[in-house]
Amino acid sequence: MNTLQSARRVGRRTALASAAVALCLATMGTARPAAAQEVLRAVSAFPKPVEFTQSFLRFVDKVNTMGKGVVRINVMGGPEVIPPTQQADAVRRGVVDMQYGPGTYYLADLPEVDAWVGSTATPEQARKAGGFKVMQDVYAQKLGAHLLGHFDSGITFYIYLINEPKRTPDGGVDLSGVKLRSQPIYRELFTTLNATSVSIPVPEVYTGLERKVVDGIGWPLVGVLDLSWDRFLKHRIEPGFFQGDLAVIVNPKKWESLSPQAREVLEKAAVEHETESYTRMKEIAAATDQKAQAAGMQVVTVGDPARFREEAYGTAWARLKASGSPHYEALRNAYYQK
Repeated sequence: MNTLQSARRVGRRTALASAAVALCLATMGTARPAAAQEVLRAVSAFPKPVEFTQSFLRFVDKVNTMGKGVVRINVMGGPEVIPPTQQADAVRRGVVDMQYGPGTYYLADLPEVDAWVGSTATPEQARKAGGFKVMQDVYAQKLGAHLLGHFDSGITFYIYLINEPKRTPDGGVDLSGVKLRSQPIYRELFTTLNATSVSIPVPEVYTGLERKVVDGIGWPLVGVLDLSWDRFLKHRIEPGFFQGDLAVIVNPKKWESLSPQAREVLEKAAVEHETESYTRMKEIAAATDQKAQAAGMQVVTVGDPARFREEAYGTAWARLKASGSPHYEALRNAYYQK
C-alpha cells in the first residue's frame, strides 16, 4: 500500500470515528426504547429540506407506524453527520445501521447500479422480473450491505443551464466549452454533447453556480427549487433521461440480528414505499416543472427527442456491459423495457 492510500484510509477511519462520536452524542438524553423494540440508526445522503430526504422520512414514518413496539428507525441526520460518499462505509462498519442515498456513489465498485440508471421499468415490474433480487445479491457481494429498497425511481434527469445552449444543424444541442456539474452516471452523455464534467458536492452546487464554477448541472426536476438553484438555472433541455438510483441499505449483521417480525415490517414497508414513491415523484416533478416554467425557466427541446433519449439510456447500458458484469443480461431483461 502506498503512502497516499494509507493517508486516505486513515482519513476515512478518522472521519468515521468522529461520526460515531457525533452519533453517540446525538442519542444521549433521548428516551430509551422499550426492551422488545429494535432500533436502527439511519442517515440520508441529502439535507433534510430536499424532497428526496422527505421521501425517506415518509418511509421511516411508515416503518415506525407499522412496526410500533417491534422495530423503529431513528434518523440521525444527513451530510452534516457523515459525508455522503462515506455513508456506505459507515453502514459496513456498523457506525450506523441504515443509509438512504444514490447507488451511483459506488459505481466503481458496483457497476450494476447502471441497471437502475438505465431502467424504464416500474419497481413492481423489476421485482417481478427478478431484477431486484439480482441487485440484492450484488449489493451483498460487492458493497457488503443488505439492499432493502429502491426508492423514488419515478424521477427523470435533465440538463439545466444558466445560458441558452448553442444548437446543432440537426436541432440538437452543442455544449462545447460548457462546464456541467456531473457525477459518474452523466459523464459519457455529457462527453457526447462536448460538455466538460465538473465534480461538486450537492451542498456546494449553489455557490458553484453563483461563482460560475459551473454553467449548469445534471439533475432531476425534484429538488431544483428546494435548493434555490433556479435563481441561476434558466434553461432546461428536453427530453429527460434515466431513472433514479436511490436505495436504502442496512448493515448485514444488524439485519440478521433483527427478529423475523422486524424484518417483515421493514420489507413490507419498503415494497409499499417503492410503488408510492415512484408515483409521488412523477407527480412532484410535474408540479415542480410547472412552477419553474411559470417563474421563467425556458424549455429547450432537441430536434429528435426519441433519438436523444435512446442515446442517453444507451450510455448507461454500454457502461454496464463494458464493466464485464456477469449480470448484464439478467439486469437488462428485468429493467429495460422499451
